[in-house]
Amino acid sequence: MFPLLTSWRTAPRWHIALSGGLDSTVLLHQLATLARTETLPPLHAIHVHHGLQAAADAWPQHCQQLCDSLGVPLTVVHVQVTPGASLEAAAREARYRAFEQAVGPGEVLLTGQHRDDQAETLLFRLLRGTGVRGLAGMAAERALGQGWLLRPLLDVSRAQLEQYANSHRLAWVEDPSNTDTRFSRNYLRNDVLPVIARRWPQFAQTFARTASHLAEAQGLLAELAEQDLRVASTPSPFPWLTLPSLDLGALQALSDARQRNALQHWLAPLTRLPDAQHWAGWQDLRDAAPAATPVWALADGNLQRAAGRLWWLADDWLQAPQGVAEWADPVAPLPLPDNGQVRMCGLAPQGRVQVRYRQGGEMLQIEGRGHRDLKRLLNESGLPPFVRGRLPLLFVDGQLQAVANLPLGPGQGAVLHWLPPTNAQRLR
Repeated sequence: MFPLLTSWRTAPRWHIALSGGLDSTVLLHQLATLARTETLPPLHAIHVHHGLQAAADAWPQHCQQLCDSLGVPLTVVHVQVTPGASLEAAAREARYRAFEQAVGPGEVLLTGQHRDDQAETLLFRLLRGTGVRGLAGMAAERALGQGWLLRPLLDVSRAQLEQYANSHRLAWVEDPSNTDTRFSRNYLRNDVLPVIARRWPQFAQTFARTASHLAEAQGLLAELAEQDLRVASTPSPFPWLTLPSLDLGALQALSDARQRNALQHWLAPLTRLPDAQHWAGWQDLRDAAPAATPVWALADGNLQRAAGRLWWLADDWLQAPQGVAEWADPVAPLPLPDNGQVRMCGLAPQGRVQVRYRQGGEMLQIEGRGHRDLKRLLNESGLPPFVRGRLPLLFVDGQLQAVANLPLGPGQGAVLHWLPPTNAQRLR
């Protein structure tokens, strides 16, 4: 019944996204029925309550009754939807954040989108001027947090789901907001697609076929991107700086179209991708003067250019560390707020030990070289500018004694090793 799920039967758990509507109700019923005769992973339903309308307050109880009748455990998750330009998009973002948190390593989330939803998605994205990646439609399977998201009903029409639900006397909820044509997708579903269907009754199948063709084209673009990224994924000159980065020169050697294709593929697991109008930010970053330190701000982080490379910065890297950290026991590693941790190598210094950050004008005594200006030392190191402001500095009794991860040659005294924060990748 579900060819897509055959290879996923060894997953630790199958979660079902249960809204209480037609498609998720049918999906849950089919899986619970199948589990009575075949060996499946444990089933678990998740209902996300957005709190956006009064009618939705009754849906958790409806879902609970359905799950109780089928012997499937249910978790109800309440989310806060942050208002924005699109309430639909904000609700979807909140919902999928809840799903990501619920799905454990190797587990699977099953959702009930069907063929009509795929057609609606394709038309909606076409009207927004989406590229090949978007016009490929909803993927049948993709990564979700630590697990996977599967859509086993994409080849099934809504009419078939209704027929199944009626034949098994299933009850489902209808979202009153689905009739509100102020929302673009509702307008397409209620006013536009019925008109298309009168002239082209098989349009949903045709649209799905088109999405499949575009998905194949996107697969070829992904293969090309991986080839180009292999060339650009050279090691950084700072191996301790474990941030995603690419060789800028390797990208600049490509055509503009291949640059965008490679970057889209590289950025996809890290951030929501920019639309076509915002790709001018990449050109500004790429073509800035060599001495400049340009930044391309994206939805979930920044792309910066430094030391001949592109660097992806997110999470802790978007805010400068502050304050002074007292290091009472230099033998033990010292956690730094929003800035990883440091540890001492060799003999621990005597006196009051502190870790600070640059304020300007710092001088460091180097054996055989005298007092050297820290700014000049950092310039000589080639360290990217975005790192310098958060580089831990070791002070003993108020005097600068060491700079983390900055080799100064023999006899430099105390050595400070810094383990910087990493980006927490947002898989999408």
